[in-house]
Amino acid sequence: MSKEKNYQLADFASIKGTPCPCGTSKRAFVAPDNSVASMHVVEISQNSRVHYHKKMTEIYYVLEGEGNFELDGESVPVSPGSAVLIKPGCRHRAVGKLKIINVPVPAFDEEDEWFDD
Repeated sequence: MSKEKNYQLADFASIKGTPCPCGTSKRAFVAPDNSVASMHVVEISQNSRVHYHKKMTEIYYVLEGEGNFELDGESVPVSPGSAVLIKPGCRHRAVGKLKIINVPVPAFDEEDEWFDD
């Protein structure tokens, strides 16, 4: 009898990048059997778009670079080690040459990306 593993493992080196409002995202743990949380490594592009989520909360953690997080119209300077918790409804984007970890809770759902324009 085979026992199902009680964990999941991701290798970001083998995950293909996907275009997203912030730039390019490598998404782990996005699967129909996981609704808890996902984890993304995101390369921020210069033309990132302001967006928001109606259900997801996101945690951004800066790995590399310096720039700003725009949060409901406020520009907050960030550098490696900076983190922010972004609640549903907060219009946001990252600006600058940044590499971040993004943890969406619940797990990422592309149907929960909204734009004002």
